Amino acid sequence: MLKLIERLGPIDESAASDTLTLPFEARMRGRLKAVSDAGRELGLFLERGPVLRDGEGLRAESGEVIRVRAADEPAVTARIEGTLALARLCYHLGNRHVQLAIGGDERSSRDQGWVRFPPDHVLEELAERLGATLEHHQAPFDPEPGAYSQGEDHSHGHRHSHGHNHDHGQSHRHDHEPGHAH
Repeated sequence: MLKLIERLGPIDESAASDTLTLPFEARMRGRLKAVSDAGRELGLFLERGPVLRDGEGLRAESGEVIRVRAADEPAVTARIEGTLALARLCYHLGNRHVQLAIGGDERSSRDQGWVRFPPDHVLEELAERLGATLEHHQAPFDPEPGAYSQGEDHSHGHRHSHGHNHDHGQSHRHDHEPGHAH
């Protein structure tokens, strides 16, 4: 088994001898057994830290370099025209503490941006009410790392409607709908 022990940050494809394609949930882990795209057994032995990003390099004990790829997985891409409309859509979705990938649409000559998130009927209804057009498809999910992403996991696995502090010193209040998971 090839032991991957060091994060290298973004690397060029030509710098790697192999690739490792992982879904978002697996890229959040520092310890993991996996199989490379070429079929080799790999073990991740990384310090706890930020999510592995699409295009990031990992160095093995042997010095060999493997490049991480974001796997295609179920996703919803919400497209909307206008900078203000995109900002409003991002604000309301982000206020739900959901991971979001944000981008511009190079395929269009119009000022159209997109927001990608995991399928969730509540978020989809919200996006449509704000004027977005939704596409359900398989796509790489590589969400924004966030302003406080210094290796912390900012997800919430519980329902709450009380004020609380997070480790990053930001205090805020938010209410979640019953049955809505992050």
